[in-house]
Amino acid sequence: MLYIHDTRRFLSKITLAKIFNMAKVWSSFQITKWTGRPIQWGVPVTISIEPTTACNLRCPECPSGLRSFSRETGNLREDFFRTVIDDMHHRLIYLIFYFQGEPYINPKFLDMVRYAHDKGIYTITSTNGHFLHPENARKTVASGLDRILISIDGSTQEVYEQYRKEGTLETVLEGARNLVKARQEAGSSTPHIVFQMLVVRPNENQIEDVRRLAKEIGVDEVKLKTAQIYDYTQGHDLIPLQSQYSRYTPAGDGTWKLKNKMLNQCWKLWHACVITWDGIVVPCCFDKDAIHRLGDLRQKSFQDIWTGEAYTHFRNQLVKGREHIDICTNCTEGCKVWA
Repeated sequence: MLYIHDTRRFLSKITLAKIFNMAKVWSSFQITKWTGRPIQWGVPVTISIEPTTACNLRCPECPSGLRSFSRETGNLREDFFRTVIDDMHHRLIYLIFYFQGEPYINPKFLDMVRYAHDKGIYTITSTNGHFLHPENARKTVASGLDRILISIDGSTQEVYEQYRKEGTLETVLEGARNLVKARQEAGSSTPHIVFQMLVVRPNENQIEDVRRLAKEIGVDEVKLKTAQIYDYTQGHDLIPLQSQYSRYTPAGDGTWKLKNKMLNQCWKLWHACVITWDGIVVPCCFDKDAIHRLGDLRQKSFQDIWTGEAYTHFRNQLVKGREHIDICTNCTEGCKVWA
């Protein structure tokens, strides 16, 4: 479905320089697919940046929730963020304020959103919805945030808490109401509010109930997301029974496998990257513990990292045999993430 106001805002952020960069990135990716040799032109059209590694919930399948990071944890500093955006904003179309952790825990989060907004970047965040009290709701609208995804993984507390451990569904629903009200009071069409439902076995029969709640509250959109399961080969209690909501399928021998074929290509590695709270550049959101460190923005410029030896080596590895890269073996490249 096309959302007119949201689409207009997105298109308003696009400049000729951004279009030209996008064309270079896309062309180099196509040439790489055709030749089997990694060619990289242009710079990312989008980045994900991590406001914090901290989270108030304890969701399974999440290193923030499990408190299982082996890397350092902390909050993104505003001065460092501004340096990154000053360097990249001319060609950056959209910015995702999320990797691990709950963004609203960083006290400077909305100030950073405002800075990116003022630089002409379409901004997105994902939240568990527990910090959208009336004041934060008003500040969110005032920040210019373009899109917010609120996780709502069930229509009853009993089901919701099976994945969102230590979460309270009514707090999330009240937060959504606060945001809708703040937007109305400000006469604003931003942010575009999305209920994101991670479809797992306990909640797969509550999809229509979540859609009903969204309509009653005034949420703009409901998106159904398939879940990444770490140990899926022997099956898992979280894998939905309805196959259209699963990234995995029975292999026929009692085990499970990814639905998608393991092709030696990855669009994500050409048009995007992830920056951790402390400036480490990693290939994508599947590298949750920042194992594949391609550079450190505290020591090098992004351009030097993007075209540097580590990135070149990683792209070479991928086109030669993606199945040999650990984070790629449970990757959704070529798989349907949004149901």
